[in-house]
Amino acid sequence: MKIQDDNVSTDRRGEVIDAARHVEEQPSTGHSIALMTEGSHALAPLQLEQRRMIHREDSVRRQSDAFREIRTRLLGLANNQNFITLVVSVSPQSGGSFVARNLAAAFAFDETKTSLLIDCNLRYPNQHKAMDVEPAKGGLIDYLEHPIRGLKSIIYQTGIPRLRLVPAGTSRENGGEFFSSFRMRAMLDSLRCRYNDRYLILDGPPIKGSPDARILSELADFVVVVVGYGRDTPAAVNQAVANFEPNKLAGVVFNQSA
Repeated sequence: MKIQDDNVSTDRRGEVIDAARHVEEQPSTGHSIALMTEGSHALAPLQLEQRRMIHREDSVRRQSDAFREIRTRLLGLANNQNFITLVVSVSPQSGGSFVARNLAAAFAFDETKTSLLIDCNLRYPNQHKAMDVEPAKGGLIDYLEHPIRGLKSIIYQTGIPRLRLVPAGTSRENGGEFFSSFRMRAMLDSLRCRYNDRYLILDGPPIKGSPDARILSELADFVVVVVGYGRDTPAAVNQAVANFEPNKLAGVVFNQSA
């Protein structure tokens, strides 16, 4: 199914090709969720729509259901374990960040789960702007360069219960040296292992023109590829998915409007 504007569609695994170290003590799941309320800072549906975010009201029901379907398919592949999902688009402006943001929201809809969205598009960081978050204490790159500051300082509230954001931080032309570092892997291990109800969504750079998406895929359990409908050719899609291990490729999302 194709989607208009903020609607999304998915293909099952394989069909598209045919067409810590630093692990912290684990609190209980209930304790994790109890700490992730937004209180008076929770965003209203209209505010979420302005940010191009799904919510529970009927005005975006079709879009919300599409992202819930993606969530359900990923959970079905995971064998009851939490996991890291990399979301990358085939080419720039195909909607990868939009899909990553709303997939993270779909996980947060489930009151037994929490989600953490990490902006790994270091050249063109976007998530903090889209979600109207001011990264006053820096973000991912600032932590990787100076880990003494601690992970807690770069995790921001979003106005959505159970959804947190790690912004990219100081922009960089090339993220390969950071993404392949021991610190990056240890950070992800720590973030995932601290809470067994936490699901990590990595918003990666476009596949075309950069090796960073492939490098990030080595850190993820699953990869979701976003195709700009009418923008990316079948040949470009096939070439893009060939960058990833077949057992990690969870599927493809067709986005009609970036």
